[in-house]
Order: sequence, then C-alpha cells, then structure tokens
Amino acid sequence: MRLNLVLELLDIPGQLIDALEPIGRLGANIVTVIHQRDVKTERGTVPVQITIEGDKDTLDRVITTLENRNIQIMEVDGVLRKEKIRTILIGDIVDKDVKDALNRLNVFEGVKVVDFNLKMSDDPEKSASKIIIEADYGKRKDIMKRIKDVGISKGFLVINEV
Repeated sequence: MRLNLVLELLDIPGQLIDALEPIGRLGANIVTVIHQRDVKTERGTVPVQITIEGDKDTLDRVITTLENRNIQIMEVDGVLRKEKIRTILIGDIVDKDVKDALNRLNVFEGVKVVDFNLKMSDDPEKSASKIIIEADYGKRKDIMKRIKDVGISKGFLVINEV
C-alpha cells in the first residue's frame, strides 16, 4: 500500500530528519521526498511531500507517531486534513481581553489558533488583529460562525474571509 503525505515543517535544522526517522523505524519504505526550502507557507513553514509504502497497520502507526510528535500532516492522499481560516478583529482588543477571545476559540475540538498579529492604534477602538486558525477539514462554516459569535460578545468588528 502506498500513501502520499504533505507535511508542514518548521524551517529549522533537524525538522526533516525528525519527520523521516519514525517512518523507517516503524518499517515503512520511503519512496519519494520533495523538500524545497525556498517554497514556504505564509507562516514560514516548509511543505514537504512524502510518499511511503507499507501495510495498512504500519502506515497507520506512522501517521499516529507523526501526530504524536506534533508534526503537522496537512494532506493524506490528496485529502486535506487541516484548513486555515483567516479573520480580522477590529476594536478595543487589548482592553476587551484578547487572550480570553483566543482561548474561547482554542477550546473547540480540532481548532487551534496558529498565528496572531496585533496592530495598535492611538484610538483603542481602532486596534486590529489578524488571526489564523487551523481547523479540521470540513469545519470552516461552523468555526467562522463561532469566530463571529466571540467577536460580537467582545464588541469587535469581525471580518472573515470568504
């Protein structure tokens, strides 16, 4: 059985070997690895395409081990496992406790705030933050509604991507 994976790795030394090591140790064969450091995601991570072979149990153990090592598996055989949702919040973000707003988003299963940028303004009501959320595939509509609900409860203007 053959499996095609797309991993998202940090661009620091040792990340690729950390991802490849369990594959061989667990008995799967590495067929191909495409690792281009000059191609980066917007978060500065490097997408790595890997094709591996083995029986179903071995490949399942590889996937579980990679996940346990917090190695992001973005695709399995062309099927997206995670999707990124980008949103902007505008308002008195600092005084309205942005930490609480982020925590309220992180509690949902399969959802994680992976990037947060804050732009302060002289007028606190015009401060803005850009948030990138990583969610299990297929949860976009529900997550966008929850972002809107959290924003409304905090008095923020919420701009979700379409």
